[in-house]
Amino acid sequence: MNKLFTGLAALSVIVFLSCFSAYADIQKVDFVIHSGLLFDGTDSPGKKLDIAICGEEICGISQTGENAYPLATRIDASGLIVSPGFIDPHTHSLNELVSQDKHQNLNYLFQGVTTVVNGNDGAGPVDLQSSISAFNPSGIGTNTAFLVGHGSLRQQVMGKAKRHATASELEQMKVLLHAAMQQGALGLSSGLYYVPGSFAATEEVLELAKVAASFNGVYDTHLRDEGTFNIGFLAALDEAIDIARKAKIHLHLAHIKALGVDVWGQSAAAIEKINSAIAEGVSISADQYPWQASGTNIRSAVMPKWAMADSESAFMKRLDNPSLKARIQNEIKENIRRRGGPAALLITSAKDEAIVGLTLEQFSNQRNESYVNTVIYLVKSGRTRVASFNMDQQDIIAFMKQPWVVTSSDGTNGHPRKYASFPQKYQEYVVNLKVLDLQRFIYSSTGQTANILGLGDRGLIKVGMKADILIFDPDKYRAQANFKNWNRLSKGVNHLFVNGQQVIINGDYSGALAGQFVPRKQK
Repeated sequence: MNKLFTGLAALSVIVFLSCFSAYADIQKVDFVIHSGLLFDGTDSPGKKLDIAICGEEICGISQTGENAYPLATRIDASGLIVSPGFIDPHTHSLNELVSQDKHQNLNYLFQGVTTVVNGNDGAGPVDLQSSISAFNPSGIGTNTAFLVGHGSLRQQVMGKAKRHATASELEQMKVLLHAAMQQGALGLSSGLYYVPGSFAATEEVLELAKVAASFNGVYDTHLRDEGTFNIGFLAALDEAIDIARKAKIHLHLAHIKALGVDVWGQSAAAIEKINSAIAEGVSISADQYPWQASGTNIRSAVMPKWAMADSESAFMKRLDNPSLKARIQNEIKENIRRRGGPAALLITSAKDEAIVGLTLEQFSNQRNESYVNTVIYLVKSGRTRVASFNMDQQDIIAFMKQPWVVTSSDGTNGHPRKYASFPQKYQEYVVNLKVLDLQRFIYSSTGQTANILGLGDRGLIKVGMKADILIFDPDKYRAQANFKNWNRLSKGVNHLFVNGQQVIINGDYSGALAGQFVPRKQK
């Protein structure tokens, strides 16, 4: 994959040289975007160019101001930034896409995101066609591509059993993965931190990664450990690199981070390890969301994995087993410490809405109970999500500066990353801290991500590509969501096209459901 940086640099020259002769048939042009500063998705400087859209595709690029398409609807982008629609390689938005809501994925559209990936963290569908057929028949809000979850494969074949797969079970998983890759999946995802993926041997994942590799797919992984919860952050990184090396597959590290007080500062060693592997020929990239807090359900955050094995009823019985009480409580206490203590865990979603916005420490004090017993109470009460403030700003910046890191959201309810990751990165790390420049920010949100994932007709402003086009105001593009108000739509997107249809017009949603399933680019 790292050859893509050289390849895209060369491509930018080709695109630049071809821009001034790429005119479309005047009769067929539907829209012209004119007078904007265009960043084409190839890590090239912005240029004043006009774009013609014919149906679903970009059909012409020309020098601005020439009015080459007099019959088309003209969109004035003066003073605005024009770029490919952003691509989010890590979301959890499948429920929205199959809902009957006519306002699907507005949280992504108002960030300028036109394509999302589902099936991350080892979860998501095994049968892609079933998921696609379940989409809202009126259309979907954004484009979506799919990874196939190792955890989903494992659960379909052997449930949540706390053991390694047998040869027969592994073969069944390989058959399911092979079928999903034929259906257009991008590759294999794993969530080795989560149940049931955490029970798998490395060899099991390696054999499945080889199947994805045979289709030129990717291996996307939530590392077995991002902190000190089991084998350790750096050891988990070694495991992922070893799988990629042996399977001869591109490795994509999901939401890269050094999670928890024990590993703050380990970004330097992780970066060195990754760069060394790249130098040896292993193809590696990563995505990152720009927040100091992660988000997950409270059981995944602090419960011991062994206790959650098998079934929900088995899990609840273990919580009530007096002989296991001390062990479970001690492990919960240690996991909370790793995440920075009870004051660092903010309740973001719960059955009892009155407790949302309280920290674990505050809610424990309110109940006059220990925070360990409060966790057990919350787990038994129903699904509770927390934002875990467990990252150091210097680690975030260190990862963000790497040329192999792109932008993602890992969007989940209760966390502002679902509504605001791309504008948050722009405002905080481009405008305020100047960690990245605008060109790099756009590239790492468009063409680079498309090339990593194998999305052949997205991510570039180029004749023949799908017309997923973002027009935003660089002075107004910003997050509105925060941890107190996590679901506020972002501002600053003036216009947005998805497959040639206007979904945002002058800052307002048009009501269009223009998204499509995006399959992996064929070899």
